[in-house]
Amino acid sequence: MNQGTRTFLRAGLADLAAREHDVLVVGGGITGVGVLRDAAMRGLRAALVDRADFGAGTSSRSSRLIHGGLRYLERFQWGLVFEALRERRILLRIAPHLVRRLAFVVPVHQGDRVGRWKLAAGLTLYGVLAAGGNVPRPRILGKAGLLSLEPNLRSRGLKGGGLYYDAQCDDARLVIATLRSALQHGGVAANYAEVIALETSAAGVSGVRVRDRLGSDEAVLKARVIVNATGPWSDGLRRMEDPTANPILRTTRGSHVVVRRSRIGHTHGITFTSPVDGRVMFVLPWQDLSYIGTTDTDASPDADLSADLADVRYLLRSTNALFPHARLAEEDVISSWAGLRPLLASDPSLSASAVSREHRLLRGPKGMLTIAGGKLTTYRRMAAEVLDAVVKELDPEAGRRRYPRAPTDEEPLVGGESESWEPFRHAGTELGLPPTTLNYLFRQYGTETAALLNLVRTDRALSRPIHPEHPALAAEVIHAVRRELAQRVEDVLDRRLHLAAETADQGRAAAPAVAGLMARELGWTTERIREEAARFQPLPPPAATVPDGL
Repeated sequence: MNQGTRTFLRAGLADLAAREHDVLVVGGGITGVGVLRDAAMRGLRAALVDRADFGAGTSSRSSRLIHGGLRYLERFQWGLVFEALRERRILLRIAPHLVRRLAFVVPVHQGDRVGRWKLAAGLTLYGVLAAGGNVPRPRILGKAGLLSLEPNLRSRGLKGGGLYYDAQCDDARLVIATLRSALQHGGVAANYAEVIALETSAAGVSGVRVRDRLGSDEAVLKARVIVNATGPWSDGLRRMEDPTANPILRTTRGSHVVVRRSRIGHTHGITFTSPVDGRVMFVLPWQDLSYIGTTDTDASPDADLSADLADVRYLLRSTNALFPHARLAEEDVISSWAGLRPLLASDPSLSASAVSREHRLLRGPKGMLTIAGGKLTTYRRMAAEVLDAVVKELDPEAGRRRYPRAPTDEEPLVGGESESWEPFRHAGTELGLPPTTLNYLFRQYGTETAALLNLVRTDRALSRPIHPEHPALAAEVIHAVRRELAQRVEDVLDRRLHLAAETADQGRAAAPAVAGLMARELGWTTERIREEAARFQPLPPPAATVPDGL
C-alpha cells in the first residue's frame, strides 16, 4: 500500500509502551504536532499523546489567521512581526489548500486611537517587512476608496483607511495535516491518552504514565527526551516535574461569534479598533458566514472554554458600531467558540492584549523541555527550535550534525502538493458531485480530494450530505476515521468538518448518522452508536440581549 492510500490508526498504549522512543511529545495542539513532524522528519523515533483530541484546545479555537501581527508594530516588536511574516510565506506555500491570502480593510474614523497617518506608517513598514512574501503591498485609501471596497461601513466620521493582505487558515485542519505529515514520516500518536504522572530515574524524567480515556488501560511510556507542548496547561505538567515551579504563563480567553455574512454585508476581512475599549478586533469572512473576534480576558486554564454573555455583548456591540445597518442581536448568532491563549507571564500591570506573543523554551530541573507561548503562525519555527534542543540532549557533541534540521519549510503538508483542483473536476462530475461540493472538498483536503472521490466511487451512498445545511459528505466521516484518527462524533463534527460552528443546530442533526458511519470503521455496537451520538452535546451560543449600537 503506497503512502497516498495508507490508513493511519490511533496508536494503542500497549504498542506505545513496547516501543523505544527518542522523543515523546505531550500535547496534540499545533505546536505539539509540529514538534512530532520535525522529529519524525529528522529520523527520530517520535511519539505524541494528548488527553483529548488533536487540536481540541486552543488550536481549533483561534481567529484562524496566519499573520504577521500588524498591531505588534505599534509596540515595536519588529522581530516578532518579521518572523511571523516569514512563516506566513512558508505556510502559504506548503499548505495552499488550508492557508489562503485574505485582503483586509482597515477603516479609520475620527477619534480612533490609531489615526490615518499612523496607520499609513504602520502599513508601509508592514509591507517592507513582508517584501517578497507573495502577497500584494498595502495601500492607503481615502474615504471614497474605502467605501468603494466596503460600502456598508459607517460613513459618519470616516477619514479613510488602508488595504493590506494577510492569510486565513483552517486551524483545526492545519493541525490534522501537520499530524498526518508526521505519521507519514514514521511518527506515532494517540489522542485521548492522558498523562497522569511523570516517571523519573536518577538521570531525570524518563517517561510518562498514561491513562487511555477511551478505555481503562494505563501504561508507562519511556523516552529519552520528554517535550511539554501542552499550551495553556504547560504549568500543570511542569509542576509534575517540580511542585515548586513558578508559573510562566498568563492565560487569556479569546471568544468569537458566528453570524450570517449577509447580516453584515462585507467582502474583505475587517480590522478595526473597538469603540468600546479601543482593542484591535476582526470581522472575518468564512464562506457565507462571518466570525467576529476576539476578546482578550484573563482566564484560568481550568476555566470553561465557551464564550460568555459579556463576550457576546462586547463583540456584537462593537460590530454594530462599525456596521450600523447590521443591527446584530442574539438571534443572529449561529454559534460561538472560545479558546485559551498561552501567553508568557510578564508585567501584571499590562492589559491582556498587550502581553507579548513571543515564546520561550525551558529545560526543567529533571530534563523535561517545555515550549511555552508563541502563536499559531510561528508553530513550525517553534518546533524547529525545540528539536534543536532535543538533539542536543540526545547527543551533546554531535546531535545537530547527526540530526540536521528537517526541511519542514519545503515539504508540503498532506494535501498541499498542488494549488489546482482542476484534475478532480472531471472525476467528481462523473460521480455526480456538483461544482460547489467539489470546491468545498478541495478547500478541505487539497490533493487528498482524490481519496474522498475514491470512497464515493466505491460506495455511491457516501456521496450523500450528512446535514441539510452543510456540504459535508458521508465519505468525509469514513476518511476522518481511517486517515485522521477521529475517535468520537465530536472529533468529526467539531474539528474535522466544522458543523458545530457552521450550522444553526451546531451539527446535532448529523450526530446519529455520523455515529453510524464511524461504527462501520470502529466496530461499535448498536448501544455504543446511541451512546456516542448522545455524547455529542455542543454548547449553543449564550443568549444575549444586545443593543443596536453604542
